[in-house]
Amino acid sequence: MKALILLLAAFPALAAITGTVTNQSTGKPAAGVTVTLYKFGGGGMEPVDHVQTDAAGKFSINQAPAAQGPSMLRVEQDGVTYNKMMPPGTPTTDLALSIYDASKQPGAAAVTKHMLLFEPNNGQLTVNETILYKNPGKTTWADPQNGTLKFFLPEGAESSLDVKGSAPDGMPVPVPTQKSSQPGIYTAKFEIKPGETRFDLTYSFPYTEGAPLNGKIATNDENTYLIVPNGVTLDGKNLKDLGQEPRTQARIFGLQTNSYSIKLTGAAVPSAGEAPADQPDSSGPEIQQIMPRIYTQLWPILGITLGVLVLGFILLYRSKEPHERGRG
Repeated sequence: MKALILLLAAFPALAAITGTVTNQSTGKPAAGVTVTLYKFGGGGMEPVDHVQTDAAGKFSINQAPAAQGPSMLRVEQDGVTYNKMMPPGTPTTDLALSIYDASKQPGAAAVTKHMLLFEPNNGQLTVNETILYKNPGKTTWADPQNGTLKFFLPEGAESSLDVKGSAPDGMPVPVPTQKSSQPGIYTAKFEIKPGETRFDLTYSFPYTEGAPLNGKIATNDENTYLIVPNGVTLDGKNLKDLGQEPRTQARIFGLQTNSYSIKLTGAAVPSAGEAPADQPDSSGPEIQQIMPRIYTQLWPILGITLGVLVLGFILLYRSKEPHERGRG
């Protein structure tokens, strides 16, 4: 019996996780790349094991994924990481992982929607900005030196700036930024992978009601929208009034140039059934306010047809930050 046990122990364990990595830029198997298995623990992502793919792009990891909580496979190509989440109970064999070659040139990547929500309140103006990139090509745009996203930041807003990026099928993660040589223009370092990438920016700065507010659009946009919540009036030139979003009554304006000069008056009015910010609902436990209020539903879609306002726009909701993060 002891000899049988020793004999069985001598055989390699069956692979718990198997799959193939394909370079979608070339359409060929990715040979010799490293696949790393991560588990999420109290200290965040913890590497468990790593292997290299063979000539056919195949890999086998002799480790089981986490029984509690998700695991993740990560592959790197040209300095860019690609992740595949593995929630408990998902298949672990014959997995398909994709990577792409990277380029410092944007290629086909372009901004498809750019939205700025202005919320004045008690001498402060909070701006929630969302920028959506679509990359229909087969190359990742990655420029660690110059960044991929450019955006304008008003004076006095730098200390409050928060930028998060979401890769295709990825979770929001903090994005490093730096000031460029152009006045008021900052850059963000985040790879634009094939698919849709989303940036969410939030910043605040002192503002006097009715004072001129000037800004720039640093990206090459064709669909830029300035938005104010119900109760706030926006006046300015080179704007097309697209009407109100039906549910929240937010007012939406199409920006027809790459800069704006506007004036804001009024204050946000809570939507129906929502208690004002300074009057929490006393009938139950206090509910944490998720800013901005008009982001609390999944995105409706923007559009205008036959001169009649059928305006759907991607509402910039701000979700609770995930407890577990991975670079998508």
